[in-house]
Amino acid sequence: MLASINAVSGPVVEVVFAGEGRVQLPPLGSLMTTMIRGAARAEPLLMEVRRHADHDRVQAIAFGDTRGLVVGEAVEWSGEPPQVPVGEGVRGRIIDMLGRPLDGGPAIEGPTRPIARPSSPLVERRPPREIFETGLKILDLLAPLPRGGNTGLFGGAGVGKTVLMMELMHNTVHQHHGVSVFAGIGERSREGRELWLEMEETGVLRDVVLVFGQMGETPGIRFRTGLAALTVAEHFRDDASQDVLLFMDNVFRFVQAGNEVSGMLGRSPSRVGYQPTLAAEIAELEERIASTGKAAITSVQAVYVPADDITDPAVAELFNHLDSFLVLSREAASEGLYPAVDPLRSTSTLLVPEVVGRRHAEIAARVRRTLAKYEELRDIIALMGMDELAADDRRAVIRARRLRRFLTQPFAVTRSFTGQAGAFVPLADTLAGCEAILEGRCDDLPEHAFYMGSTLEQLLRAHEARAQEER
Repeated sequence: MLASINAVSGPVVEVVFAGEGRVQLPPLGSLMTTMIRGAARAEPLLMEVRRHADHDRVQAIAFGDTRGLVVGEAVEWSGEPPQVPVGEGVRGRIIDMLGRPLDGGPAIEGPTRPIARPSSPLVERRPPREIFETGLKILDLLAPLPRGGNTGLFGGAGVGKTVLMMELMHNTVHQHHGVSVFAGIGERSREGRELWLEMEETGVLRDVVLVFGQMGETPGIRFRTGLAALTVAEHFRDDASQDVLLFMDNVFRFVQAGNEVSGMLGRSPSRVGYQPTLAAEIAELEERIASTGKAAITSVQAVYVPADDITDPAVAELFNHLDSFLVLSREAASEGLYPAVDPLRSTSTLLVPEVVGRRHAEIAARVRRTLAKYEELRDIIALMGMDELAADDRRAVIRARRLRRFLTQPFAVTRSFTGQAGAFVPLADTLAGCEAILEGRCDDLPEHAFYMGSTLEQLLRAHEARAQEER
């Protein structure tokens, strides 16, 4: 059956099919190929069928620049969906959503999988009822990541978001012996290169797969980058039985790309100008992140909140699929309290006695109450000083300030900058340290003794060693 280009409107290409009798159109989601006749040489252009516009024509989204396309150019199609390479060949590589190398390396050989796939059957899925231990004290205590669940990371520029992601990747590789997959959706080229170089320097890159749909790419590529990364992660989960930590930065740009595609196809906008298919597109992405009997995909997703409006339709829709919420605080970052996670605004659905145990839940609640009390008293302290507080309030402030510093820790991925080795702190040691501070066993120690260290026992030994040197 003959097919040719009928019209081109930006990244949207209309293809008309000629034939006798009933015309068989390619299915939605299938690939088509045409040629761009440039001055130097002809280059193939891949397109994905997104809409059946009439009985004899379809509309497709191009995975590349459409400049140079000519009306009447022949189009080929096989009915196959877009696919991405999977397996060991993609470890340590940077690819786009079709598996084309972006790191200057050789073409990737090996098996491929369609990027648009159904989620795991319900009978095979396991609900997120187990903690993914990160070794980061403040996360494991107050906002435990669910193994096989979704975590939203809310934060702006300059608060340590990328460093926190890299540390989580490092701990996944070295402690859980798993794989990390990073989906850069709408990433700036500069950011992508910096991330690549930092991973190479810290030795993390060999067990990380980076899938980029950069900001300058067409909306079709940015819209499919997250699904391509998920397909790579599903291979490691299902075929290699390895736990996967999936990072997506930024999920809001995935929504924006879908909105661009929807508008270009002529669909009427819905609430606040978003696409009418917003809920379905987010569910298609989020519901594939799951734990099975073989292994789990655990996701950490950066979420941009437009105009700080938490009721924005895109943000509200994403909330429906998240199990844990991490809010990064610019104030904490300015005080040098890293990781700069806001302990009062971050939480997790797993922080209940039935999942984490009664002791963990009680200690977390006491820590949160103590820190909240300190926040209430900060203005009074700034105006009148500590001496004007009641005895109970003074004790709460003393313990809150020590708790907040105890929940900081050095990162392995920043050792080249700080000269301090990273620390992976087991959850049991985090709970024991917080319990000791809450019970007042550390009230006589100076605050700086708790800053940027590992377990409480190691912090106390280091403080004692410094004290002896000063004598």
